Amino acid sequence: MQPVVLEPRRAPVTKRPPRMSLAARRALTAYAFLVVPVLFFVGIRILPTLYAFGMSFFTDDGQGPTLANFRAMLADDTFRRALGNTLLYVVITVPAQMAIGLVLALMIGRVRHLKGFYRTVYFLPYITSVVAVSWVWRLMYDPNSGIINEVLGWFHIPAQLWLRDPHEALLAVSIVMIWQNMGFAMLIFMAGLEAIPRSFLEAARVDGAGAWQTFRWVTWPLLNPTLVFLAVTGVISALQTFTQIENLTGGSGGQAGGPLNSTVSMVVYVYNAGFNDFNLQYASAVTVVLFLLILLVTLVQLKVLNRAYEY
Repeated sequence: MQPVVLEPRRAPVTKRPPRMSLAARRALTAYAFLVVPVLFFVGIRILPTLYAFGMSFFTDDGQGPTLANFRAMLADDTFRRALGNTLLYVVITVPAQMAIGLVLALMIGRVRHLKGFYRTVYFLPYITSVVAVSWVWRLMYDPNSGIINEVLGWFHIPAQLWLRDPHEALLAVSIVMIWQNMGFAMLIFMAGLEAIPRSFLEAARVDGAGAWQTFRWVTWPLLNPTLVFLAVTGVISALQTFTQIENLTGGSGGQAGGPLNSTVSMVVYVYNAGFNDFNLQYASAVTVVLFLLILLVTLVQLKVLNRAYEY
């Protein structure tokens, strides 16, 4: 009789789940980090925007959707004044701050020493609090004790009312906006100038082109992407002007946008309608019009200004 040989029991083979690839783990991590900012953006941007669009078609009387807010808007003289003032802010401030910024960028590009100091000095107003800048300029504009009228007196120029004169207030606010934003335009123009290939400028000099010809036919065309960026961002910023007007013309129990609505902008008009008159439905309707205006102006700018240049 042969002995029985017992074979050792083998443990059951368990299949391991397939391991996730490194690329998949990285993608999953990226999506996990993106979820929070996306939800935050949807919560504070998209949903309030959609809610404002819906609210613009309702009134306090509890009736269904209606265009009463838009009809009242078109019949309001203050709204038309705010729309005209907003367009004036765009026409006055955007070309001026771009022109001054370009001149500053060209001048600073020619200096050999203290270039960083000049960049900092001209850029400092842009990063300074808008509220602080507005109140400093408000004190400077004061007809009785402001330094601006004092300087005008040195040249025997009569003192001006500035923010208290309906004919001068909008220009006074525009000057503040130009002064604060020209440093940003200067910095962007300096980056655009440095991105121009040096070989183009040297070739123009070899061909006998002067400084103006080089700028006109070489530098200016190649600055087109910079011009488009500054024009679009500048127009959007001017269309949304609020803080300067609120701090320069508001206070003392009166609404911003004075005197006699000479400085009121679309955003100031929205603020007064929503938070001073407590008519949020009407304010939402004005916001919808402002949104469409910004969208239309931006699309037109991109269509007209955007040109392709081959290097």
